[in-house]
Amino acid sequence: MRSRALCGIAAAAALLAATACGSSQGGGSGSEAAPGANGAATLTAPAEVADCTGHRTVFPTPARRIVTSNGSALELLLQLGAGDRVIGTGFPPGKGTLPAAVAEQGAKVPVLGETGIAKEKLLGSGADTYVDTFGPMAAMGDTGAAPTEAELTAAGIRHVYLLSTACAADAKGPATDLAAVEQDIQRLGAITGTTPKAGELVAAMQSRTGAVTAALKDLPAGQRPGYFFFDFDAGTKQPVALCGRQVGNAVITLAGARNVFADCDSDFRPVSWEDVVTRNPDWIQLAVRDRGSAAATTAAYDEAEKFLRDFPATKGLAAVQQGHFLRIGSEATTIAGTRNADTVQQIAATVHPDLVKAGH
Repeated sequence: MRSRALCGIAAAAALLAATACGSSQGGGSGSEAAPGANGAATLTAPAEVADCTGHRTVFPTPARRIVTSNGSALELLLQLGAGDRVIGTGFPPGKGTLPAAVAEQGAKVPVLGETGIAKEKLLGSGADTYVDTFGPMAAMGDTGAAPTEAELTAAGIRHVYLLSTACAADAKGPATDLAAVEQDIQRLGAITGTTPKAGELVAAMQSRTGAVTAALKDLPAGQRPGYFFFDFDAGTKQPVALCGRQVGNAVITLAGARNVFADCDSDFRPVSWEDVVTRNPDWIQLAVRDRGSAAATTAAYDEAEKFLRDFPATKGLAAVQQGHFLRIGSEATTIAGTRNADTVQQIAATVHPDLVKAGH
């Protein structure tokens, strides 16, 4: 379901910047984005982004009519101050899940698909930019086939991927920091003319993760507890492991834990319950997707925990017997966003409470 193409970083002459995952629309030089005299987004020169194969797209002016594939990309654009330019989204965020500062604006964004966006609806949306969290993936539900790059180009839509998730499966090595997420934020800032705000968001993330890193600097490798990301929504018949290339591996690593499937050379991979038992994690994250309300999401956490306590293969695990569960949503762990840094802190405060305090 995730893209299998490695997102290359184009050698643009400008601010970080200009390299992001997107489809080819022509060449050009990269450039810094800056706010205009009245606070309107402007670009001092064309911003350039590159897709997973090196094809480049130029944004002569900031993206003005944006569609997002899901609530994660929407949240980033809202935080960047570009939310007024988002004209539609798929996989909308559930009630109460967006940060309070952007929740009201986010609730007003039209929903083009409760899951994926139907091809015809996306192509006819009037968008000039489509920000895609995962890239090429199998159609979900009854939305049908995804539009081709040629169809997006014909409709005047530039296709931009989030590097940290769309390109993770074929990365050259494990993800051990949030640099790719920070680049995603900076790239979105470049194409929307909100580079200063992007810098603020990245600095805040680095401050939060840096504090955890400093607190754990003397932690011996042998004291990193084993950690299993239980992707409850991927199914319980055969668990799906979060592997080393996925951004969630970086979150777990930065938090001072040891992903028990870090050696899995992919982003996600089906494994067996025997594999989970053999690796005997010290902590288990009950990773459920947002259900649209706090009550429904809590019920999903309860269901995930009950499964592990009742399932013959897992009920004897020490982590299960000791109740070593973390109730942290999938999205805040595995999809690019400023809340990845919050999740680092939350995990660290749980598994190393003597070194990292909650909320600090």
